[in-house]
Amino acid sequence: MTSTCPQILVIEDEAPICRFLRASLTEEGYRYTEAQTGREGLRLAGTEHPDLILLDLGLPDMDGLDIIRQLRNWSQVPVIIISARGQEADKVTALDAGANDYLTKPFGVKELLARIRVALRHVGEGPEADSKFQAGDLKVDLAARRVWTSGNEVHLTPIEYRLLTTLIRSAGKVLTHRYLLKEVWGPNEVHENHYLRVFMATLRRKIEPHPARPRYILTEQGVGYRLKDEVSDEG
Repeated sequence: MTSTCPQILVIEDEAPICRFLRASLTEEGYRYTEAQTGREGLRLAGTEHPDLILLDLGLPDMDGLDIIRQLRNWSQVPVIIISARGQEADKVTALDAGANDYLTKPFGVKELLARIRVALRHVGEGPEADSKFQAGDLKVDLAARRVWTSGNEVHLTPIEYRLLTTLIRSAGKVLTHRYLLKEVWGPNEVHENHYLRVFMATLRRKIEPHPARPRYILTEQGVGYRLKDEVSDEG
């Protein structure tokens, strides 16, 4: 049974963080592997084939961004950044380099485990893995191009629908402003953030029960947006 549990590789050099992660992850049933340097982390990523990597950016021998770029040359394993670097520019750079998510230290174990569950759920799924998407009362039939919220069908404009389906294809993952602009409007519009703000506001008005307190499309301040694919009753 143990062999079927997801394996998580932690690339982190701070001993207290490693102890915290080892205790938290093993208690949840995950298999745990650890590296204190970037080079050792890359070696273990190639030999152990982990299901997910937790990566610190500030390692003693190399920058975590270089690790992501090297990994993405041969692997699509989910990578969640755990870093003391909390600046928006650091988050955007890491996500654009290929990270799946970003947590700023200190973080709570519940949030970490929720992000891990989301990342693991999408391992091996392609963009067309399922023609239907549901989160809470939001339902989307991708094949029929139809959207419902609270049982009522919602009519979206072509751009609103493209924006929503782009978020759905990476549900649970933070998508940067630049990525969304490129995917929805094309590579020549990556600096037109006002397009994104306007259409995100109209999309939220149509699908969110309370647009000012969104349940589904969450803002990652200064970075981008994330579509929740598990929604609690509290929202």
